[in-house]
Amino acid sequence: GTSGDTITIPSGVTIANSGTATGFGVSNKPAFYGELASTQTITRNSYVKVTGMTNDEIDTNTAFDGTTFTVPSGEGGTYFLYASIQADFEIAGDDGELARCYLYKNGSELKLAQFKVEAGGGNIRYIAASVSVTATLSASDTIELYTLLNDFSGNNARVLSDATSIGGYKLF
Repeated sequence: GTSGDTITIPSGVTIANSGTATGFGVSNKPAFYGELASTQTITRNSYVKVTGMTNDEIDTNTAFDGTTFTVPSGEGGTYFLYASIQADFEIAGDDGELARCYLYKNGSELKLAQFKVEAGGGNIRYIAASVSVTATLSASDTIELYTLLNDFSGNNARVLSDATSIGGYKLF
């Protein structure tokens, strides 16, 4: 064929290629991922940005600095985004009440997931929360992970490095 021609491949036909194939298949890039490098103390009942997610980092387009993913120029589109936190209430008296996991877009809440204990407290040391969303992003949009933790005794808690992460990728 020549430029502008349409070639129809009938059902049941196999395409075999001995040369270079271009324009076939797609890639889920940009993609990013990072795990929290060290445990972070979270001020009780405060919206806190989780920073330092540099363990096992993946960054296909040099767009993730371990805290913030910034959509690269020319890479706007639909993205699948996800995050998780592992709250540890040991330093707060093992009485966890609430753990929220937020994905923020451009400094505002995009999606929230939470775990809340409704009555009287108890011996709750760990609470996990995970969130995911499919969102349309434009070049220079930013994505960040925030959390809010509460316990019954009014102390600070922390998010653990081995179970707190953020990631995402562009859908083709």
